[in-house]
Amino acid sequence: MKKKDLRNQMTPPKFLAIGFAAITLVGTFLLKLPISTADGTSTPIIDALFTAVSAISVTGLAVVDTGLHWSGFGQVVMLLLIQLGGLGFMTSATWVALMFNRRISLRERIILQEAMGQYQIQGIVDLIRRVLIYTLIIEGTGALLLTLRFSSMMPLSEAAYFGIFQSISIFNNAGFDLMSQIHGPFAGFASYVADPFVNIVLMVLIFFGGIGFIVIFDLIEYPKCRKLSLHSKVVLTVTSLLIVIGALMIFVLEYHNAKTLGPLSYPTKWMAAIFQSITPRSGGVSTLDIASLEQSTQFFMILLMFIGAAPGSTGGGIKVTTFAVLIGAVITMVQGKRDVVLYRHRISQAVVYRSVTLTILSLLLLVGASMFLSITESGEFLRILFEAVSAFGTVGLSMGLTGELSGIGKITIALLMFLGRLGPLTLAYAISRKNAKELYRHPEGRITIG
Repeated sequence: MKKKDLRNQMTPPKFLAIGFAAITLVGTFLLKLPISTADGTSTPIIDALFTAVSAISVTGLAVVDTGLHWSGFGQVVMLLLIQLGGLGFMTSATWVALMFNRRISLRERIILQEAMGQYQIQGIVDLIRRVLIYTLIIEGTGALLLTLRFSSMMPLSEAAYFGIFQSISIFNNAGFDLMSQIHGPFAGFASYVADPFVNIVLMVLIFFGGIGFIVIFDLIEYPKCRKLSLHSKVVLTVTSLLIVIGALMIFVLEYHNAKTLGPLSYPTKWMAAIFQSITPRSGGVSTLDIASLEQSTQFFMILLMFIGAAPGSTGGGIKVTTFAVLIGAVITMVQGKRDVVLYRHRISQAVVYRSVTLTILSLLLLVGASMFLSITESGEFLRILFEAVSAFGTVGLSMGLTGELSGIGKITIALLMFLGRLGPLTLAYAISRKNAKELYRHPEGRITIG
């Protein structure tokens, strides 16, 4: 009876929170093993935990160099954590169940619905099948293209390993890379700033990983039905606007910066600006030195990271749909209208409330974490704020603070990454009591606003 009661109390948000935490602990244990490091020594527990959280939350912040510190075993563990974190452990578990022809229970379907951010349970198992197929196609294509590029500088087998690792990492918006094995510690993709092939492949992987599978499915079906859902229209519109506006802003702000765009040719300036505009969607890789950017550019990238990617994607942030609803609510209020309307569709009041709640919770979390980090860590506040937002948005970009974090700073950033992947609203639902029906309403009161 007690077991049944406990099961009934395990709501989908609670199950997801506990599931992610459990996988993180397993990943921490595996990464702490001597076999996981290149030199055969045991990684400090806090560094192993930080790396596991960064991988499962598909963030990409690293306190040790991914390509040099970890052995092949350690990198494979990270890759599995990235794949599980990007697509969700429930999605992965469902794939295994389907392979063995096991029936998916109603409870499991409800948890999948919560994990995938769907409004209805109908067709959720078919959705998971399609996620598997399209994931393999996109990651496989990216791996093949990157293998072809890397094969010019290393043996084919090694190039294939690099291609697979980078494709999975970038598509899942994790941002971990192995480039230090070629270009030195924490080199990243700076050496490829003028390489159109690598830039295009990475940008496409980040883009598809950030718009979510629902939008990908709609785009694939569009030639047949000539119709996109409201969700897809909003995601594609806001994402495109943010990329274009971001590229223009970065191009203008960094045009004369001798440490970033300044020395580059005119076409390369545009390519680098576009790349830097796309990567805050939660990509986590960069072809420019983030620490050398102008302060105005760094702050602008903070805003992009806070907005993040799309719901149901591998990215973080408050999500582009939330941002669209907030902008719609502001326009509605300014115009003196009642309903928020996007593409001639009225947005329910519940969605508006959810968007406002999510944004306020996220801001409160970031304000508190940034204030705390400003006490425990040294350095400029913008540097600390950038790190905090990057962790919460599961982006992985850094101005260089990650490697300098104190022990308590690492724990704080790890918590931000975990909460950013899980979502503050999901966590709030997980720790709250079950919804109770309101038996009465209080009398309406009036307060002055503005």
